Amino acid sequence: MAAATEEHFYLRYYVGHTGKFGHEFMEFEFAPNGKLRYANNSNYKNDTMIRKEVTVTKAVMDELKRIIDDSEITREDDNNWPEPDRVGRQELEIRLNDEHIHFTCSKIGSLLDVQDSRDPEGLRIFYYLVQDLKCFV
Repeated sequence: MAAATEEHFYLRYYVGHTGKFGHEFMEFEFAPNGKLRYANNSNYKNDTMIRKEVTVTKAVMDELKRIIDDSEITREDDNNWPEPDRVGRQELEIRLNDEHIHFTCSKIGSLLDVQDSRDPEGLRIFYYLVQDLKCFV
């Protein structure tokens, strides 16, 4: 039965922009089978793209799901969040059981950007979840 619930989980996060050094971004994705794919592209000082792919254990996937559940991000709506702009964009897609969410907003520089938004509470939840996910990866 555990394999059936794993099929209902997927997470992808992307943050990036196009600027002086081309398309620079960081992206990671957890697939239902436990595969974690990570990519980081920066052309600053002619850096090359970093790509990593690993398979994580069920315990890791369970902890990831717990972090998402605890954040209550699935109750939020990105309609009042800052639209992607020249500074960049962030995307978070989560499929967890019967829920599927996809958020898109501009890059967030600091909590001041969150506080000055039209939905500071929802954007704060997103901001802290993204911080948690980046540290987790």
